[in-house]
Amino acid sequence: MEVLHKDSEKQIGQFVADDFRTAAVFSNYGIDFCCKGDRTLEEVCEKNGIDAHVLIDELHAVLNSKTNQSIDYKSWPLDLLVDYIEKTHHRYVAEKIPVLLQFLNKLCSVHGERHPELITINELFKASAGELSAHMKKEELILFPFVKRLVNAKLENITIQSPQFGTVENPIAMMMQEHDNEGERFRQIAELSNNYTPPADGCNTYQVTYAMLQEFEQDLHLHIHLENNILFPGAVKLEKQNG
Repeated sequence: MEVLHKDSEKQIGQFVADDFRTAAVFSNYGIDFCCKGDRTLEEVCEKNGIDAHVLIDELHAVLNSKTNQSIDYKSWPLDLLVDYIEKTHHRYVAEKIPVLLQFLNKLCSVHGERHPELITINELFKASAGELSAHMKKEELILFPFVKRLVNAKLENITIQSPQFGTVENPIAMMMQEHDNEGERFRQIAELSNNYTPPADGCNTYQVTYAMLQEFEQDLHLHIHLENNILFPGAVKLEKQNG
């Protein structure tokens, strides 16, 4: 029971930060580990009617597995993590958005009358595309450069002046709110698409589009997790050390 108590008080985002393989377990239960990663395992189990013993056993089975060890992002220097997020996830989003918009527009024109949910999915994704593009620019132009300055300040043992936005916690709060918005939008898309399951009369474009949307959401989950659960707490801690 002692192990259960210790683990039940741990935040789900921390489980995933320690070992990303646990994300698959939480996903199987429909638990949001990225946007809502600050909830304890006990809270999540109570809210969703999940047996905490069973969930913890599944998590331990993954953690004790020696195969397919996940990347230990938590051990990376923050400037490396910033570069990785930008070059991997930001580029992915930028590359996939125009392709998905094209496919969704085509689906709406061909199948929209018989499947009106496509119109709503298209509207939701268009909103997400615009918001994510602006969101990433804010990170690349404001937040990420400041994180790199904090890393350099620590390496050079110097103190940097407070930025115009006051403390790093201010832009982080804004970014986390925007992450929540996108998480909610994709929950709606997943629900409307029957968890990305094309209908029986769905053509190849239908299947490809839904598969791409699902992949986009999965990438977004990892993207948000790396920022919310690893990069942002690390930046707050680094700024306090610099003060």
